[in-house]
Amino acid sequence: MSLLADAVLTFPQIDPFALGPMDVFGFELGIRWYSLAYIAGILFGWWYIRKQTEKPGAPMSPAHIDDFITWAIIGVIAGGRLGYVLFYRPQNYIEDPIAIFRLWDGGMSFHGGAIGVILAVIFFCRKHKLELMRVADIVAVVSPIGLLTGRLANFINGELWGRPTDVPWAMVFPGAGPDPRHPSQLYEAMGEGVILFLILMFLYHKTRLAKDMPGVIAGMFYMGYGLTRVLVEFVREPDVGVAFFMGLTRGQTLSIPMFLFAAWLISRGFAHKQAKQAG
Repeated sequence: MSLLADAVLTFPQIDPFALGPMDVFGFELGIRWYSLAYIAGILFGWWYIRKQTEKPGAPMSPAHIDDFITWAIIGVIAGGRLGYVLFYRPQNYIEDPIAIFRLWDGGMSFHGGAIGVILAVIFFCRKHKLELMRVADIVAVVSPIGLLTGRLANFINGELWGRPTDVPWAMVFPGAGPDPRHPSQLYEAMGEGVILFLILMFLYHKTRLAKDMPGVIAGMFYMGYGLTRVLVEFVREPDVGVAFFMGLTRGQTLSIPMFLFAAWLISRGFAHKQAKQAG
């Protein structure tokens, strides 16, 4: 039975194109909100970290962050795309490998993007002989902004919707059938974006974790993201054609190694403080 009668909120019909589209030689070209979301997240991260590098004792210089942005962009895009291909749709891309490069068709994975950024931070720090964990902490602080803008773009696109529900704020998403659903994109935007950003900002600026226990704030980011993702997945519509693992969705399954990685980062931060006190 449809739950449509209980829906009280109307999904805002927002054009996914911020500019365009235009037909150019048979191709539909334009600037999508999704692309602008990535750009906004990267620009904010660049601005924020650059402001921090102007302070005494910063983990890197302004020149470093100008160089690092290129590394971060490559890590996000390459990691996010390859992660989606490997974690969610491997068979589709085996049959059509060229589709891997059609980014405009959509398909990015946070977990893959996270791996890409982690590798970018590691290689960048080795190249410039920077303290890895201190750089990881400051990158972690700004990462929720990218998640916030990305989830808002998911909402605008009317994708990655939630499961059918009768909560008062349910919405009927285009292409998702007649039933009102959880706006799970907004749940993730709030949890992964706003709340996690405020927590990390407090920890970075109002405590001594960044100085005394490098790596802990980065660990808190992965822990916070993983917790939010696991919880929201209970009300988010599972990906079509993606098998469950022991009753867990793919997003929940991929969050398990993230929890382990977060625990390792946090324990490393505690060990650093203990070693410093002992020395």
